[in-house]
Amino acid sequence: MKKELLIIVAVAVFVLAKGSIFVVDEGEQVLVTQFGKPVGDIRQAGLHFKIPLVQELHRFQRRIMQWDGDPNQIPTKDMRYIWVDVTARWRIADPLLFYTTVANERGAQSRLDDILDSVVRDAVSGHLLVELVRGTDYIPPRGAEEEVFEIEGEKIDVDTLIGREVILAELLEKASQSTPEYGIDLIDLQIKRINYVEQVRQRVYERMISERKQVAAEYRSEGEGERADILGQMGRELRTIESEAFRQAEEIRGNADAQAARIYADAYNRDREFYAFVRSLEAYRNSIQGNSRLVISTDSDFYKFFQKIE
Repeated sequence: MKKELLIIVAVAVFVLAKGSIFVVDEGEQVLVTQFGKPVGDIRQAGLHFKIPLVQELHRFQRRIMQWDGDPNQIPTKDMRYIWVDVTARWRIADPLLFYTTVANERGAQSRLDDILDSVVRDAVSGHLLVELVRGTDYIPPRGAEEEVFEIEGEKIDVDTLIGREVILAELLEKASQSTPEYGIDLIDLQIKRINYVEQVRQRVYERMISERKQVAAEYRSEGEGERADILGQMGRELRTIESEAFRQAEEIRGNADAQAARIYADAYNRDREFYAFVRSLEAYRNSIQGNSRLVISTDSDFYKFFQKIE
């Protein structure tokens, strides 16, 4: 009987000891409640103690968590209907306040849906589309036409437009004003994607294609002009080269003819009789061929070398 009692006592002591010890991990924080009422929160990782069967533990993440909203169709200030997809980073700053207001992470996600969706909708509808998509330090390309924005007949100065970074900072500041009352610290808010609605997207694509074709036509026209200039310059250079080559060829041919004439003249002046004889033999060979007959008078110069043959 005593052994059974000792065993029961030992088991009870073990159960109570096990129920009074708990471990807090590095990435979590624990809220301790007693009969449903919060009595403290533990943020230090390690081994801790509680009253068994009386106190209850509620574990929450201490790490930074992600919030992803559903893409919403929102009109911009210039009435461009777009899909906006937003993401945020948050963490539990006050476990006690977090537990008493939203109870758990699912409740926090739902509350963030209401806060961030409202803030994003107000911001998008209060700004132009160009402000949402371009950077704060945007500089138009050199030679680009100045953009003109007009809303309900009123022109807007381009210099007064702000960029995406400024809008996101305003979004984060405005949303952060509502989250501390739920024990939530909103760390960052970013726009993941902006896209036109399906009805507008096709028209935008057609406009982009038309603009690209226009730019391509301009480049093609410039290329044709450059091609014509290059071909014209090449033709002029070719004609100059041919003219210079023809001039040099004529000079060389003239010098050669002059030199040949000088050589002929020198040879002729040295032995006129021999030169006349050689030229006459060539004339005989060319004029008397086959069965042809040559009829000349005996006193002809062409016949004088035959007269000397004895």
